[in-house]
Amino acid sequence: MAFTEQQIKELNNQFKTSTPEEIITWAIAQADNALVTTNFRPYEVNILHAVTAVNKDIKVIWCDTGYNTPNTYRHAEELIEKLGLNIHLYVPKQTSSHRDAVMGIPGIDDPKHAIFTEQVKLEPFGRAMAEHKPDVWFTNLRKGQTALRNSLDVLSVSKDGVLKVSPFYHWSDEKLDAYLEERNLPNEHKYFDPTKVLENRECGLHT
Repeated sequence: MAFTEQQIKELNNQFKTSTPEEIITWAIAQADNALVTTNFRPYEVNILHAVTAVNKDIKVIWCDTGYNTPNTYRHAEELIEKLGLNIHLYVPKQTSSHRDAVMGIPGIDDPKHAIFTEQVKLEPFGRAMAEHKPDVWFTNLRKGQTALRNSLDVLSVSKDGVLKVSPFYHWSDEKLDAYLEERNLPNEHKYFDPTKVLENRECGLHT
């Protein structure tokens, strides 16, 4: 499965008026090996619910940094049970306790921050993608989150050639809230990502 830049552009124009369900159904039909990634941050429940409503057995890759808040861990467990998620868990090779003792959580201006990010997020994510080798990758990227994400769209292609699908790309928080309310789904806002710290920073997964 490969699409030209022109085909991607035409599909993105088409998908501006499509529902997430329509986009997901189309993408799964193109895929031999689709997966969805999550970190259970706010509004991740939207993409998890929408994708599993179309394919309940889709692989859900959770790269857990080991630094989530207690609320996020409880939220994750609730969603895993409620949605029956087919979770594949990936964690850093070093425990957070060990890392805390020798490095702690470096500030974003500390040269060690890049090493920290590689250890807790990029390496586990790379390991997951190498093991599962997806051709379609569902994410919950949205316009307005960061400068990089503003340059993407519903469909984009990762640096490894994987078709990246963001069905809620054009949705606002208000629309996402309405989606959750209509379906009686929980959200979680007490979330912290030690690799980003600031909401408008990228961690490296989508570059």
